[in-house]
Amino acid sequence: MAARLFRAIGDTPRLRLLALLGQGEACVTELAQAEGENISTISQRLRVLRSEHLVVRKRRGKHINYGLADQHVMDLIFNALAHASEVPAIKQPVITQLLKEKQNEQRS
Repeated sequence: MAARLFRAIGDTPRLRLLALLGQGEACVTELAQAEGENISTISQRLRVLRSEHLVVRKRRGKHINYGLADQHVMDLIFNALAHASEVPAIKQPVITQLLKEKQNEQRS
């Protein structure tokens, strides 16, 4: 179970989604705009995160918002990013590194 959870978190685009959802709930359209991705791509990533109980969805009228499942997920993501930024080989904050990786993916 833990290995599947870490595999889900270990994918950079899914980790970025979790970091975004750590800032508050959002719908698929908002996440797609923030990531510069197709809605179907974001939906697929959210499906994986939901299957590992990292993300929950909440209906708000006609819209469905996604958010982190609970405080444990928030703590896990925060601690993982904090730990990664402490590693001497990484000279820039993890979020900055993730954003640069995203820009490089879009250029390819």
